[in-house]
Amino acid sequence: MSELMEAVRAGRTAEVVGLLDELTDAERRALFPELKALRKELRADPWAAGSRRAYPPLYAAGVACQTGAAAVATWIAAADMRWSRTSPALLLRLLGDRTPEWLADLTGRLAERPVASDVPYELMAGLVRLSGCPVPTTESYVTGWVQHINSLWQHGDSVLDRLRKDAHLTDLVAALFETADIGSSLEWTPREGPNSWTGALARLTVDGALDRRATVDACVARLLRGGSAADHRVFLRLLTSLALTREEQLERTADWSALAADAVSPVASHAQSVLGSLALDGELPPRRLAEMSDAVLFRTEKKLVRAQLVLLGKALSRDATTAEVLLPAVAQAFGHEDSEVQERALKLVERHAGKVENTGAHAELVVAAEQLIPGLRVRAAKVLGTALGPVRPVPYEEVLPPAPEPTRLAPAPASPVEVAEEVGAALAGEPGVAAFERALDGLVRHAHQDRDALLEALEPVLARRWWHGAGPEDEATAWARFSRDNFYVGAASTGLDLFLAALRGRTDTPTPDRKITRLLHSLVTQPTTGRQCRHSNLADAFQSRLWEIAYRLRTDPPPFLVSTPTWSTGLLEPAELVDRLAEYGRLGARVGANDFAHALLRVRRADRAAAATTAARAAALGTREGRRLAAWLTAEGPDLPTSQRRTSGTRVLVELGELPELRADFLADCRPLGRPTSASAGHRWYCHHWSDDLRPHWLALLPERRELVAARLLADVSTVAVDDTRGAAAVLPHLAESGGEAGEAVHLCLAYGLGARHPEDRLAAVDALLTVAALGQLDAARLGADLGELTRSGAVKPLRLAESVRTAAATGANATIWEVLRHTLPVLLAALATDAAGSSARGVGELLGIAAECAERTGAQGELPHLTQTADRRGSSRLVTQARRLRSALAVEVAA
Repeated sequence: MSELMEAVRAGRTAEVVGLLDELTDAERRALFPELKALRKELRADPWAAGSRRAYPPLYAAGVACQTGAAAVATWIAAADMRWSRTSPALLLRLLGDRTPEWLADLTGRLAERPVASDVPYELMAGLVRLSGCPVPTTESYVTGWVQHINSLWQHGDSVLDRLRKDAHLTDLVAALFETADIGSSLEWTPREGPNSWTGALARLTVDGALDRRATVDACVARLLRGGSAADHRVFLRLLTSLALTREEQLERTADWSALAADAVSPVASHAQSVLGSLALDGELPPRRLAEMSDAVLFRTEKKLVRAQLVLLGKALSRDATTAEVLLPAVAQAFGHEDSEVQERALKLVERHAGKVENTGAHAELVVAAEQLIPGLRVRAAKVLGTALGPVRPVPYEEVLPPAPEPTRLAPAPASPVEVAEEVGAALAGEPGVAAFERALDGLVRHAHQDRDALLEALEPVLARRWWHGAGPEDEATAWARFSRDNFYVGAASTGLDLFLAALRGRTDTPTPDRKITRLLHSLVTQPTTGRQCRHSNLADAFQSRLWEIAYRLRTDPPPFLVSTPTWSTGLLEPAELVDRLAEYGRLGARVGANDFAHALLRVRRADRAAAATTAARAAALGTREGRRLAAWLTAEGPDLPTSQRRTSGTRVLVELGELPELRADFLADCRPLGRPTSASAGHRWYCHHWSDDLRPHWLALLPERRELVAARLLADVSTVAVDDTRGAAAVLPHLAESGGEAGEAVHLCLAYGLGARHPEDRLAAVDALLTVAALGQLDAARLGADLGELTRSGAVKPLRLAESVRTAAATGANATIWEVLRHTLPVLLAALATDAAGSSARGVGELLGIAAECAERTGAQGELPHLTQTADRRGSSRLVTQARRLRSALAVEVAA
């Protein structure tokens, strides 16, 4: 080993640099293969002490011993040495003897690297100085420049002072407006003053260091181009800091119109205010104001739409001659989804319609008025002096998504290589029920057929697992973590880890493997004990099957599993189960006790005729499992236990009674599924079932009894509404697609999900609601009453609920949502009428508006308790106006 390589391995960077100074270019190039080999060696264990020691001198030596700019750039930006680089000053010293052309080439190559490469800005800036090349304006360089300016706060000066000293200020500021997602870096400093980017750039523009016209144009162009929320905030703040003159505003009228039409709300609001100021000062032609209004009134943001109507009202009051141009623009709001916006627009038309003499403009108003809700059409007809066309009786048709069909599991992988691919894919991300069961089926079948071939195919997968050790002792140490005390199957992918680890051992190997086998045997034969939570019954039953499979894989691999479901929901067809038991009998194989217990839990029993026919075939097998299956198929069921609602604070939970048929003739880890559940059980700090990934697998455990699962998950799902947590509602679509009765627990889960804090949870609940409705299993009256009770108690907030039901109605489920709200609103209106517990009207008006829209679309009629009392209140609040609208919709007779 050369002296240089010894110094590199020892981490003596200064010595390495001294030795490199003594070498010629040819001698440096000759050393590079050794450096490359060392780099490859260190990659195997980059965090070892020796690796961390060697990386800095290796990094410097690699830069010095290569002559091509492309190769040096690749070495500098290498990800494997990113955290062990030497200082940029040292690299600049090593590269100082290269030609300016070579350094310029290297500078350009480094600057073109993505930001994620994290090339030091100090290095790139130093290369610019050494080479004299133009400053790069790439994303990587500009981002590094911004972060460099931000990092100099400890020097005591301000951002403004640092920018004044920069020799490349003009070029880099121009590039700043072209750099994507730069806003978050610019926001790192204070928002105002000389130590803020916006304040500093505005001051430099005023002082003449930056060209004002170029800066304003670049800022407006950046806002037109769009970008992240941080980009919009920063560049809008800069634009307002520049305090544009009236002449500068007039020059960019077309830009303001484009921003008002298409930009994000804060930017559009600013553009709207600029155009409004110009219009009210008579500097914006009425025709241009009308064109801009057409675009703004088409937007969904109510604040922008209302502000535009206010602006149009002021313009109409200021100059009566503009009515024929502006009123048709006002009428565009007649088609807005919000009835309050429609009414505001109609009031403007009522106030100024007398100023319209042009028949063309009048005809436009008449046509637009056809879009008004029924309650406003009468007023519009009166003010326009014409009879509007009757509301045509269009038969309403409910639009629900197609009822989801479960998918049949594909056959097990045909070869060990296919099994390895399936297992690798399942481990890369949490697999669903179908992918997990198929991978498990493949592992069991091929372990029985050719264990060695399977292990050979799985070797690349095994090599990436955390527990994969160099020898039996290492593996035994890892297995200690698989004990029942220290390990639980917290995700389906963890179960696959268990199977892979079990496959690697043999019963005829030394002591560590025998200990592992005994550990697995104890896990299979001893029921779960110790601390319990509300999920333990489901988790222990699911886990017990996996322990048994792992034990069998290590000792006596079965030919296949009898509990592999037929369908993606976990349901197992009885005829298929009988065929599997018959094949076990033919092979003389032993059926696993847990495997068979799970098959019984999954087998379809709801089809009583098919169950009876299959039961006769099962009894004819003459085996213990066949007789047990026949008795199970012919027993009454699947039954649900008695249920009782319990209140816990603002929550409403469900307690289930005992289910005797699951308590008898089942293994110890499955019997708790039939135990009574308590609303208070599970509020324990030691509950470790925090992952949502296992929820679908619990549902697949009881595919015809989702109510049993829903009752145990109800407290978790309630947290998305009551505690503002995120993610617990992700199980709701799986719950909706599962089988069995949708009872109290299922409907309460939907209710909590519809009132969730986070949009993704509300969307999951809406998806589940529509699925249950499409399957014909939704009890709208029950769900509506639950929502009323939860909203009144404060568990569900009306505005969140309004967002959910609006989304559901927008899909075409107006009749479904009306039926739900028809039972929710009386509870809330009654509370308002009696001021029960200081009930707030906040959000109730939104619910009334959605109910009114659904009633108008479906033609619903009739009385709604307490609605008249609310509609007769004084004032014009949203609560009152929407109550009146709903009352009118329920009373209107649709014209023939």
